[in-house]
Amino acid sequence: MKIVIYLAGIYNLVFALFHIGFWKMFKWGEELKKLDLGNREVMQILNVHIIYYLLFVTFICIAFPNELMNTKLGKAFLLGCSLFWLLRAIQQFIFFPINFGSYIFTVVLLAGTILFALPVFKK
Repeated sequence: MKIVIYLAGIYNLVFALFHIGFWKMFKWGEELKKLDLGNREVMQILNVHIIYYLLFVTFICIAFPNELMNTKLGKAFLLGCSLFWLLRAIQQFIFFPINFGSYIFTVVLLAGTILFALPVFKK
């Protein structure tokens, strides 16, 4: 299960890097100018904070796998991370068009749900 926790950390690292690329990928330098100042600021602040969260979870998974596997607090943390990814998978169908790509991305998101849940429910 220790390897699964490391993989969960790497999974979050990949998503952190993905979010770091949002400014370039979505041309936020140009596109966010179309929003009013408040919405533009909120978009960027939320993205910076999700990057921080993802990097923080990566650190916790890499630095404290034994504590995550063997303590109630660790298991609660893993379960919370699992639910984070489950909720994100559900939101895929609420906020994005439903198409083949959306289904593929949902599978990727559900992989995070499973990675974080496995150590919680191990025997």
